Amino acid sequence: MKKATLFFVLLFSIFFTSCEEVVDVDLDTAPPKLVIEAAINWQKGTSGKQQTIKLSTTTGYFENVIPTVSGATIFIKNSHNDQFNFIEVTKTGRYVCTNFNPVIDETYTLTVINKGITYTATEIMKSVAPITRIEQNNEGGFTGDEIEIRAFYNDPPDADNFYLYKYGYSNKVTSTYYVGEDKFFQGNEYFSKSDDDDLKIGNEVEITHYGISKQYYNYMSILVSIAGSNVGGPFQSPPATVKGNIINTIDKANYPLGYFSLSETDYKKYTIQ
Repeated sequence: MKKATLFFVLLFSIFFTSCEEVVDVDLDTAPPKLVIEAAINWQKGTSGKQQTIKLSTTTGYFENVIPTVSGATIFIKNSHNDQFNFIEVTKTGRYVCTNFNPVIDETYTLTVINKGITYTATEIMKSVAPITRIEQNNEGGFTGDEIEIRAFYNDPPDADNFYLYKYGYSNKVTSTYYVGEDKFFQGNEYFSKSDDDDLKIGNEVEITHYGISKQYYNYMSILVSIAGSNVGGPFQSPPATVKGNIINTIDKANYPLGYFSLSETDYKKYTIQ
């Protein structure tokens, strides 16, 4: 018995020692792509005048720092040819406009000029139904013992509407996103709901509803399906090459990542009771 035990000890020692060998993997690195985070969001009850667009590039998988892009020219024009300029906060890759004029159902065109290349996109600003009430259910989830939050709103009956829902939790670092359309509840009351299985009394939940276009709905559906609902945000660098609505006017095959969207939003904060 002792001999058998000694044999297995030696066998496992040899096995785990051999597993310690370092294996170098040669990863192909694609050329950096420009990432344009151009989400124009107009919170209900605010002027919506201050808006921010961020420029960065993709980088290696194991890199911890996302490279920012400085020195670009960025502006947005509406259908009346009014121009709203975005000025960079020095060497940050953040470009800020302080006089933007958000108008529901207005058409806007984004222009980004970087290193002699012009990128453009056109989109319509979409409205969102206000959040009317928030309900807490202490018997939610598959097991019936989880806390679930629902944020209700009345979907407008006279149009096809598309929604982006964002939930932020005080007990988590990242927010969760998912999309919806009113195909099966048009003109009726409906709701978004939380997806945190670990909500406890005292936790805070931040809820944001975005009105979005059908095209942006399709884009986000793909993005969320790739990354899962627990993503860092739809306005950050996508986890995979998902083509948005921004085009390279010189070389369409070399398109940037990101999306130009314009949304009215509604926001509520709720504390778990």
